[in-house]
Amino acid sequence: MVAVGGGALIVQGLQGSDDSGGSSTSGGPSPTRTTVDPAIALRAQRRQQLTAALTKLAPTVPEFSVAVLDRKTGERFEFKGTEKFDTASVVKASILACTLLQAQDDDRKLTTGQRQLTARSIRNSDNDATTELFGDLGKVQGLTACNKRLGLTQTAVNSAWGLTRTTADDQVRLLAEFVNPKSPLSVPSRQYAFSLMTSVQDDQDWGVPAAAKAGETATVKNGWDTRDADNGLWAVNSIGRITSADRKTDVSVAVLSHNNQTYEDGIALVEKVAKLTRQYLKY
Repeated sequence: MVAVGGGALIVQGLQGSDDSGGSSTSGGPSPTRTTVDPAIALRAQRRQQLTAALTKLAPTVPEFSVAVLDRKTGERFEFKGTEKFDTASVVKASILACTLLQAQDDDRKLTTGQRQLTARSIRNSDNDATTELFGDLGKVQGLTACNKRLGLTQTAVNSAWGLTRTTADDQVRLLAEFVNPKSPLSVPSRQYAFSLMTSVQDDQDWGVPAAAKAGETATVKNGWDTRDADNGLWAVNSIGRITSADRKTDVSVAVLSHNNQTYEDGIALVEKVAKLTRQYLKY
């Protein structure tokens, strides 16, 4: 395996023909030729180009990370994907997933109250509703245990849920669990999450959806916050999935950032990064 850009190019048949380094003798095995799937090579080249573009951008903007998962090809891309950032309100997506799992474990549907709370938490990014759901899950211990079920290995839950630390890689894993048939989330649970994350209120419909083309559908959960520890600078994050009706596009994207001067600057940054992933990866 030869590493290229943000991914890997698989090259088959790299073994030589004999120990001497010369060609095989008559009657012996024929030399194995190196073959590269053109599609794999092209995707590797695109990842390399995107890495170069993000590397050039990074010194000119606040710190950011991004991860991408293309369900159609199975390809993953990450740029600083394992660096930890505060979640702010993107943690509400995992709280939603875990609330759904909790109901499944009890062999029941969400209660009317839970449906109201989850709708407010995702569509309106309501903090009070989220705090109630977080408490019902068992706070830090409960959400941590559930995150492990969802495959989130790089997320550290905080008792102040918005200060939970996560990575872009982990957030893409979470997005995958909202669509993966092998996910612990049932079909009705996945459909419910999709309905909420495609109907956020208008003033929160930014971030990953900016990379969607006309006619495509985008799920999204955004997060933003300031902290005294960061001198009042902004953490601005966006996670979501872009799909097309013809199923040619099915891509999850997570962009995390911090130390933005303003909320608006943060939105501009995460949208720029999301658009760059599409520009170079051609999904």
